[in-house]
Amino acid sequence: MSHSPAWKPLVAAAVKRIKRIHAESAEHKLERTAQVLEELAARREWFSFANFPLPAPGGSGSQRYVLHADPDQGFALYVNALHPGKTSVPHNHGTWAIIVGIEGEETNRVYRITADDGPAAVVVDREFKVEPGHPALYQPDDVHSIHVLNGQPALLFHLYGKALETLTDRVAFDLESGKRYPYNEKHFRPSVSTI
Repeated sequence: MSHSPAWKPLVAAAVKRIKRIHAESAEHKLERTAQVLEELAARREWFSFANFPLPAPGGSGSQRYVLHADPDQGFALYVNALHPGKTSVPHNHGTWAIIVGIEGEETNRVYRITADDGPAAVVVDREFKVEPGHPALYQPDDVHSIHVLNGQPALLFHLYGKALETLTDRVAFDLESGKRYPYNEKHFRPSVSTI
């Protein structure tokens, strides 16, 4: 992976714009933030598999790279490189989240949970593709899963209100039993730092 300083000022400028949006606006913050990330994603000379490679085959199926996190771990921006066939269990984030496609596509399934605690029916409410020009915007308690289905790898920006490494209360759901369990205990893997 390139540690070229050339993309770092682009990220710094984008994060500065995003923080200004969140400081000034109560409405459409996530939509406006996604627009900034879409502009960043268009800089394909820097944001590509050449600079953010897929993991070796046979591993987890994805590799996450940290591009930015504030000293308090807020406004954490990642690039996620995913092999075809990569999926996740239904989970929440515990903070707002935005996913923006750089290359390829990732199917997102959003779920309706039928009980506030204990086992619940986990029902697909909607499904859509995250790809360039079509982001996903999530609130802290939204539950979704990801699926790279079309036989091609995917490269995406993920931006969170707080760094994933700090979100120890995230919840995952077993689709068959409806049982809840701590997401990070079974599924969290450390990110590769570029900062």
